[in-house]
Amino acid sequence: MGVSKVRAQGFRDISSVKQERFGVLDETVDGRKYRYALAGGVTLDPGKLTVAAASVANHLNRTIAATVSAGASKVSINLGATAATADQYADGQFVINDATGKGISYLIAGHAANAGSLALEVNLDEPIKVGLTVSVSEASLIANPWSGVVISPGAVAHRPTGVPNVSITNAYYGWLQTGGDCAVLSDGIITKGAGAIASDAVNGAVEIEVAATVTSRIGIAPEATVDTEYRLINLTIDK
Repeated sequence: MGVSKVRAQGFRDISSVKQERFGVLDETVDGRKYRYALAGGVTLDPGKLTVAAASVANHLNRTIAATVSAGASKVSINLGATAATADQYADGQFVINDATGKGISYLIAGHAANAGSLALEVNLDEPIKVGLTVSVSEASLIANPWSGVVISPGAVAHRPTGVPNVSITNAYYGWLQTGGDCAVLSDGIITKGAGAIASDAVNGAVEIEVAATVTSRIGIAPEATVDTEYRLINLTIDK
């Protein structure tokens, strides 16, 4: 299937074991692009657009639980009353929102499970550049967009993450196509050369882009599509 030799899992294989970093980008010999993802919630159907899971409100804009100096690779954050599963934010971002250290985000390596309303120690993949101050610095835990993806819910205000070429079982790992020609479910007719966006009515489908809609273009139709059919879209999530 043209997968790079450095990749452990083929583009049309699924696995119950994580074998790559979330969101790692690779491509086939003909230039189709893929990102590595985890199916979250339900099985992902081939040809249906997926989107990133929503952020957890109680894990956003929280205070730092202990002062850390520049160079540290561990930092603790006070969670709100929502639990975090082990490594829920692995390969995601630790974003410093306000006060000391603000304006910098760090790649997350992993963390233990947490029941919520407690301090969570986060292991970082890169050292803190500016020290953080307890109860003053504020940060957010942002999951990797390709961790726990779901079928697009018939709404346009979500971050598109790609289209599976095969069925990916819930809680399994696989690849989502993000660039190049791909069969995608069409809601209505997308005229030849028109942009495609997430459908606002049909789960997992795409529809024709209109100027009044503020959302991400996911691709272009090289030929006119047919309503309810899976037709070719040149994906541009990764150009």
